[in-house]
This record gives sequence, C-alpha cells and structure tokens, in this order.
Amino acid sequence: MSDGGLELLALGPAGAAGLYWYLYRYYRNTDKSHAFERETQVEAKPVTGAENDRKVDEVKGTRNKRIEDDNVHDYRERVQRLGGDSS
Repeated sequence: MSDGGLELLALGPAGAAGLYWYLYRYYRNTDKSHAFERETQVEAKPVTGAENDRKVDEVKGTRNKRIEDDNVHDYRERVQRLGGDSS
C-alpha cells in the first residue's frame, strides 16, 4: 500500500475523533456555562411553617385505591360545551 493510502486510512479515525471533540465542545460548552455553585451565594434559612398551618388528615400506606371526592367518572359535570348550543 502506498503512503497516500495509509494517510487516507488514518484520516478516518482522526476525522471521527475531531468530529466527536467538536460536538462535545459545542453541546457541553463548559467554557461558556454558568458555574452556579461558585458564582452564586444562597443563604439557607431554617424551614418553618406558617402560624396558621395545622394538620388536617393522615393517610398511611396505599389502602385507598382512589382519591376521595374525585370527579373522574363525572364527565358531563366536568366538561361543558362552548357556545349556546344545548343539544
């Protein structure tokens, strides 16, 4: 095989590696991205509830197969026609 053919064969993997690197840099653009952890300061405060928060109910496990008072089967009550046509 001549030297020209060997260079042509080497161009395939080199081109693939170059394309991979180009696409990686294009989509990752790590040199242009915002470094949230370094550039942003967030002051954490303790989690507190409002004074009027109160516990209403407690459901443990998955005993109830449905949500109480759901309207899944009440299609006619949930969906109404637009316009004045009542038929």
